[in-house]
Amino acid sequence: MKRILILYVAGFWGGFCSYAQQADRWKQGILIDEFIYEQAPFPSCHASTIVETDEGEMVAAWFGGTHERHPDVCIYLSRRENGKWTTPQMVADGVQPDGSRLPTWNPVLYHVPGGELQLYYKIGPKPSEWQGWMKISNDGGKSWSEARMLPEGNIGPVKNKPILIGDKLFCPSSTEGDGWKIHFEITEDFGKTWTKIGPLDNGSEGHDAIQPSILNHGKGKLQILCRSRSRAIVESWSKDGGQTWSPLQRTNLPNNNSGTDAVTLKDGRHLLVYNHVLPPGEEVKGPRTPLHLSVSKNGKTWYAALVLEDSPVSQYSYPSIFQSSDGMVHVVYTWRRERIKYVKIDPSKLKLTKIKNGIWPDEIGRNPREMSDNQ
Repeated sequence: MKRILILYVAGFWGGFCSYAQQADRWKQGILIDEFIYEQAPFPSCHASTIVETDEGEMVAAWFGGTHERHPDVCIYLSRRENGKWTTPQMVADGVQPDGSRLPTWNPVLYHVPGGELQLYYKIGPKPSEWQGWMKISNDGGKSWSEARMLPEGNIGPVKNKPILIGDKLFCPSSTEGDGWKIHFEITEDFGKTWTKIGPLDNGSEGHDAIQPSILNHGKGKLQILCRSRSRAIVESWSKDGGQTWSPLQRTNLPNNNSGTDAVTLKDGRHLLVYNHVLPPGEEVKGPRTPLHLSVSKNGKTWYAALVLEDSPVSQYSYPSIFQSSDGMVHVVYTWRRERIKYVKIDPSKLKLTKIKNGIWPDEIGRNPREMSDNQ
């Protein structure tokens, strides 16, 4: 009996250690993993964004209120100073001239090189009817200008950060009214005047896609990765600096109809943060857990790097990713719609495993179904 008990304990301990080793493998490179706040004057939050100030400090923003779409939803912001996040500060609301209120949505922070900090956000009853607005800060997010509406019909960057291509700021955007469609809003004077490119061709499969991220492969070659209803992240490519784009097509990575974000690092690699989750059956929407980070050198072949969250409790979603001037990578995301999580990553310490057939290479980052491996 004692021998059986010893064998049982040894087996249990061996299994536990194996699981712990697997879990630790998917955390390599993480330097900080923390909540931006523990308590706030709002019960629900979503859609965070992050950027660096001239002083090298991080600034994050998100929308918070009773719940998404509620008129009391406002934009909140916190700054990471001396290793700690400041108390969330309300910096924008949807109060109308007549005193009524509309919800705010999807803030996006952008730091003009050598200049101001910009906050783009939306006001409207729902995504199909929202309008883009912006504010600026000249002191790293401590104080903000009066709100200014973008030209009628402009949204600005819909969820993910703009990138500067030459002297043009490309804002990845999309609409949800008459079907999901991708377009770009471009400004050569950092928000004073605007032009548009798109909407993009949804491809032969008619992909409904929104919320693109832009990757820069150099020499005018750009790629976008987008949320879709096609059970996969979809992409488009440009060879002329974003003036024209290929029709949307599937990648080999699954998508659960939830937001993603991506960034091109200074060393040329591309990082993607997303839920590597294929919806069950033939459904187009799946759980927003786990939350993963993958790496690619060419935007086609991807390598599993991190599992930021892995819990049966959804949701961990709507990530934003950014590389700071010191080379570190910063990610913020929604934690169960209750809080905003912040993770700091050293990209030089990531351990990579190739993703084959669209399947995450370990059951901790589970994915129930294979997909074609388009390399």
